[in-house]
Amino acid sequence: MRNPPYVCALDAAFDVVGGKWKALILWALDERLRRFGELRRSLPGISDKVLAQQLRELEADGIVRRTVFEETPPRVEYELTREGVSLYAALGALGEWGERRMRALDIVPTHGEG
Repeated sequence: MRNPPYVCALDAAFDVVGGKWKALILWALDERLRRFGELRRSLPGISDKVLAQQLRELEADGIVRRTVFEETPPRVEYELTREGVSLYAALGALGEWGERRMRALDIVPTHGEG
């Protein structure tokens, strides 16, 4: 929890997933676990610094799990926690609304589905 007290439940939810990148990070991790570089490549336009910051926040909120493998070179993998999977599922209705909006505006997504 970063910004309580909350005005409503949506305020609490957007405290965790608000901003441009967090929902897209959830989308990228819904497919499978990913390493940092792979995750960055799946999100065109995000910088290393912003991705690292967003991942740290999602990890602190219990949405993303970071696993470090003690090998040379070090390997780090990110995946959704059970809470992250639940949050991603909850965003499904919002994604469906976005798809209808894009169709109404005749907009094609620039990268994949989601």
